[in-house]
Amino acid sequence: MKSSLVRRGGLLAAVVASVVLAGAAPASAAPGDGSAYGVKVNVTLLGQPAVNVGPLAAANTAGPTTSTVASANASGILTAGVITAEAKRDDDSGAVTAKATTADVGLPLLKAALGTVGVKTVEAVCTATQEGVKGSSTLADAKFGSIGAVDANPAPNTQIKVAIGLVNVATVVLNEQIQNKDGSLTVNALHVKLLGGVVGAIGSGDVVVSSATCGPAAPPMPLASGAGLWVGLGLLGAIALPVGTRILRNRRTA
Repeated sequence: MKSSLVRRGGLLAAVVASVVLAGAAPASAAPGDGSAYGVKVNVTLLGQPAVNVGPLAAANTAGPTTSTVASANASGILTAGVITAEAKRDDDSGAVTAKATTADVGLPLLKAALGTVGVKTVEAVCTATQEGVKGSSTLADAKFGSIGAVDANPAPNTQIKVAIGLVNVATVVLNEQIQNKDGSLTVNALHVKLLGGVVGAIGSGDVVVSSATCGPAAPPMPLASGAGLWVGLGLLGAIALPVGTRILRNRRTA
């Protein structure tokens, strides 16, 4: 009789344990997300229709994780060669990496103000680990017309004022880094902001070249090993042992 009660207690404990483990797994498996793209244009030049392009070569940790576009051309605004982007997550650690690279970038949009603007490679990188979220940008062989060469690794949120005569018509932000409310970080390697609404403006809108967003990291806690295993076993011991003991006590009393 006693052995029968023990078996029943063990069966109940196994059922309880399976519910605990099943409920715990999804709650501890929500790693961070990441995304990236190469080019996005949303511009309206004076006297011309709006131009909307992209985001081109968009990638996301939810898929597709990699993307490539052979070239891009928004007439009078931007030209670009090969564009690649990737956004990947390590399911074991929850770490996220997002990167976008755009080759042979030209900005005829700024020619009237600066002359010829060109960058051999524009790259944005964002990484999220348990130590935090960080990003960086690289502009290889960047020449901004009358301004001259630009640092290949500009400081975050470096700004270049673009003027025609005495009127500022645009702002170029290099290595733009935006802290989002959800804890993620967006890195735009090159962001042109047209200042519409001012006398002498050439138009309004934005051009973004190479953008990456990631974080915060949120690692899963596998129940099959490591800390997750001990949590699961602890819950099993805390619930199953009292259940089995209570059944035996009630039987003895009866």
